Amino acid sequence: MFNLFSKSLLNRRGTAILTIISISISVTLLIGVENIRKGVRTSFSSAVSGTDIIVGARGGSLQLLLYSIFRIGNSPNNLSWESYNELRNNKRVKWTIPISLGDSHRGFRVVGTNLDYFKFFRYGSKRKLEFLKGKPFSKVFDTVIGSEIAIKFNYKLNEKIIIAHGTGKKSFLNHDDKPFKIVGILKPTGTPVDQSLHVSLEGITAMHIDWESGAPPMEGESISAEEVLKLDLTPEEITSFLIGLKSKIHVFDLQRKVNTYKEEPLSAIMPGVALQELWNILRTAETGLRVITWFVLFAGLLGMVTSLLSGLNERRREMAILRSVGAGPGTISFLLILEAIILTLAGIILGLIILYLALFVSQPILENYFGLFIPINALSNRDIIILGGILLTAMLMGIIPALKAYHQSLADGMTIRL
Repeated sequence: MFNLFSKSLLNRRGTAILTIISISISVTLLIGVENIRKGVRTSFSSAVSGTDIIVGARGGSLQLLLYSIFRIGNSPNNLSWESYNELRNNKRVKWTIPISLGDSHRGFRVVGTNLDYFKFFRYGSKRKLEFLKGKPFSKVFDTVIGSEIAIKFNYKLNEKIIIAHGTGKKSFLNHDDKPFKIVGILKPTGTPVDQSLHVSLEGITAMHIDWESGAPPMEGESISAEEVLKLDLTPEEITSFLIGLKSKIHVFDLQRKVNTYKEEPLSAIMPGVALQELWNILRTAETGLRVITWFVLFAGLLGMVTSLLSGLNERRREMAILRSVGAGPGTISFLLILEAIILTLAGIILGLIILYLALFVSQPILENYFGLFIPINALSNRDIIILGGILLTAMLMGIIPALKAYHQSLADGMTIRL
């Protein structure tokens, strides 16, 4: 039976190959979209870990999360250094990480912070930042860069770089009179940390001390890097800060205190809640993608059935010869159902091969250029159920041409149609 089936399929290898490719593309999209969806969620969720509250200027919770953690967008306003110090000294606060944004280097964000960033910041499963080379900044004009920046520009330790004013990929306003020296390169994290340059808050102040309202100093009014070091570089304001509490039971109380802070309008958010808000916004898009991939899969299976049905007319004589040598209608029907199952199974296998090859090739690209880490995992139980459902659907759809072949008479196959 298998020998008969293989020879029949080999005789129509062109149509069979196209059918297999069609189904494989459908399977790649169906399983791939689900894997990418999970990977994106995991990547976003792993960007910050162990942070109880994020505080910033009054605004949307999602906006605060995006610019503080993912370096996406900009803050509507800054918050004062005095407010930061008051909240930092709250008896329920264990640690804080100040963040100052607004500058960039060749399209990558510059993050002003302090040494608590390297001490308390966590990502993934509460993993600590580690250095590939060098050490944390200790001087005003020191910088620690993420792994992606080091790879892209081939930066080395002790190399000097220029920071630009603003966050655009190209800027005509540079702090070229105050270069920074690379003293550390972080290990890859698969988070926006890899795409960030980290400098001290004093370094941020030093760069802008002779700037007025975002404009560079007039000729003859600039302050040199040597003179800046003699000045008080305590920042006047920051963009936001992260808070770790001594006990999580105080998170709602402190959040309410920040949101009703009288000195200036502030917002306090919990990262997990803000992420859930993001997923709720994206849920419609995710559902749309799933619907599209299911329709693509259905189109692939429908194309297979159409191919089998259209091929029946060409195979009338083949069927008749099989019937004449003793093959019953059930045998013919079984051959067609088996053909549908084998074609679908081959399409599934090819689709999975394409998917894992695509993930293997795109994983470092997505991680390096977009900060997204898409894990390459084995098939989940849900994936196996989906693939089993596809095989079952193919078998059921294969019954359609099988029934037509079953009702064909022996004489019908022997009749020559002009």
